[in-house]
Amino acid sequence: MEIEINLAEPEKRKVSQFEELPFGKIFTPHMFIMKYEENKGWHSPKIQPFSNIELHPAAIVLHYSQTVFEGLKAYYGIDGKIRLFRVWDHIARLNRSAERLCIPQVDPEFVFKAIKTLILIDKDWIPKKKGSALYIRPLIFATQPNLGLKISSEYLFIIILSPVGAYYKEGFNPVKIYVTTEYIRACPGGTGEVKTGGNYAASLKAQELAQKKGYTQVLWLDAKEKKYVEEVGSMNIFFYFDNELATPALTGSILPGITRDSVLKLAPQLGIPTKERRISIDEIIESIENKTLKECFGTGTAAVISPVGEICYKDKSYIINEGKTGELTRKLFEYITGIQYGEKEDPFNWTVIVED
Repeated sequence: MEIEINLAEPEKRKVSQFEELPFGKIFTPHMFIMKYEENKGWHSPKIQPFSNIELHPAAIVLHYSQTVFEGLKAYYGIDGKIRLFRVWDHIARLNRSAERLCIPQVDPEFVFKAIKTLILIDKDWIPKKKGSALYIRPLIFATQPNLGLKISSEYLFIIILSPVGAYYKEGFNPVKIYVTTEYIRACPGGTGEVKTGGNYAASLKAQELAQKKGYTQVLWLDAKEKKYVEEVGSMNIFFYFDNELATPALTGSILPGITRDSVLKLAPQLGIPTKERRISIDEIIESIENKTLKECFGTGTAAVISPVGEICYKDKSYIINEGKTGELTRKLFEYITGIQYGEKEDPFNWTVIVED
């Protein structure tokens, strides 16, 4: 398919100057949009001026949350080249999410073409300051109007772009996380392992309570026993013990994060053994108390790596590494961002350079 391109007026294409970049509140002048109909498949792809969309009040997505999304970034490298980080892995995960939600999959090569074309049109909006990037949000949602519960026969696929700075207000300083024992996020067999809006809606109540108590994010436990650590609201979680770097094993209720996978591959390059296994909250508390837990950090596309300096469990706070960013956490952050900005060698061929 050829992508129809309709550019915004020159005045609207001018790059705005911002003293700081809040996460996800500023958008570039253009967006990609494509339709799906059961008898036509995906069709009518176009890039158009950024705008609101019209949606029928009975659209299935509004009532039954049939939607999936992704999040990846484009970076201006130190050599002036634009880089995408693990774009093919993000597209593959989008299709895995779509399959789980009974949404028609999209052609990976065409999605890459759409992302690349949109980025090149709005490339002046990619921040050049290290620590900033262009966040890319592809999303697919059901548009068929129907109040009966059914799989939609119509969808929209949209890609929007947002120049962003740090995800957390703390930046790369340690965040504080709150362990909820009251609510659950997901369970095996559910949708916890894919990126769909309902997962995040289900997390909001616990997130609200955590923030009222002064904590940045929620650390979720397993749904059955409320004993084993799973993930943080917007990140996977890692624990650096005396003898290993461990992260919860993928059990069907944990999102298989792209940055999570990057850490699992990069840590051995630094001589750090890694393990995916069940990790109980009791083990974490005990290891904090006996000082065998050296560091803790979260991983995700938005924050990349975020050090964790404090965990609250059953209304008691536990300080990790004196509330400071650990040496391994910093090394991994610098390693990954170094690859993303073209400062370090990319041994896994994770980056794709976007060229005209």
